[in-house]
Amino acid sequence: MAKHISLREFQQALAARLAEAGVETAPHARLGVQAGGRLWLIRLDDAGEVLPLPEVTPVPLTRQWFLGLANIRGNLAGVVDFAGFMGEPPTERSPGCRLILVAERFGAHSGLLVARMLGLRNIHQFQAEDGAADSPWIRGAFRDAEGRRWFELDLGALVAHGDFLQVSL
Repeated sequence: MAKHISLREFQQALAARLAEAGVETAPHARLGVQAGGRLWLIRLDDAGEVLPLPEVTPVPLTRQWFLGLANIRGNLAGVVDFAGFMGEPPTERSPGCRLILVAERFGAHSGLLVARMLGLRNIHQFQAEDGAADSPWIRGAFRDAEGRRWFELDLGALVAHGDFLQVSL
């Protein structure tokens, strides 16, 4: 005969299992992207959403890396060419380009254009490097098993930095 449990007990047990699963996997997962000549790791809770590049309306008298404004489901978001912002050549628009929206908790209403997505990465499969943070928005640098160098992006520090906020000429 099947054991009967109350709905409340079931919900509590399910919530506990989901919390345990989130604690075990979420802190290790990073979103891998390529912007310019660099490979980047972004914490999942820093990225709000990943979209194909929508139509962007240019804004006059702004820096070259500020591409303009995009309408994302009725909300305007500033679009930044992340490679261009980092001083590299502008990102060539291709079907693989993606817009990574900054999480709402930062209040930035902006997104970063990246050349391509590289999927989810487990940070524990990387080897940390010392002294590689050449910008305040870089949390650290890592090497993967193939010897490629990756940088972990601190989106909160990026969107709060004066250089990122100063889009006008």
